[in-house]
Amino acid sequence: MRIAVISDTHIPSRAEEIPSWVRDEVRAADHVVHAGDFDSREAYATVADLAPELTAVRGNMDPVTSDAELPEVASVELGGVRFVVTHGTGDLDTYRERVAGIVRGETDGDESDAPVVGVCGHTHRLMDEEVEGVRLLNPGSATGADPATHATMLVVRAERGEYEVSVEEGP
Repeated sequence: MRIAVISDTHIPSRAEEIPSWVRDEVRAADHVVHAGDFDSREAYATVADLAPELTAVRGNMDPVTSDAELPEVASVELGGVRFVVTHGTGDLDTYRERVAGIVRGETDGDESDAPVVGVCGHTHRLMDEEVEGVRLLNPGSATGADPATHATMLVVRAERGEYEVSVEEGP
């Protein structure tokens, strides 16, 4: 299963549109995860229209982006891997630990054997690291919105509980 992981599109406040190469990656995915900060209903609608399946959360810059308000935390199992998604809103000094805590809180008492991956946004910086025993992925900004210097995203290939993560970067 091919999973496109994006975040922080910030349309229209910091970017005009999602780059064509990101759109292509989203269309090619089996599932799309967006870690928040669409910034507008229109940006949400664009991603929802492009994505074959979408799991998304609300960021700190999101208005009500659809008819049903997006959750602050979402969990989805794809390819035998459980993804816990949150924007990561809050103080940057405690960002990693806070997000790891949210992921653990969502999975405590879970009887599934599926590996758990936390997906977050907010910083506009790529991240793939283990924090307090939790693997955290941050795709950066799909539009290169400030403070990012260019557009980035992640592609996760997951199958039968095993997964690989690759970074995709634009100009």
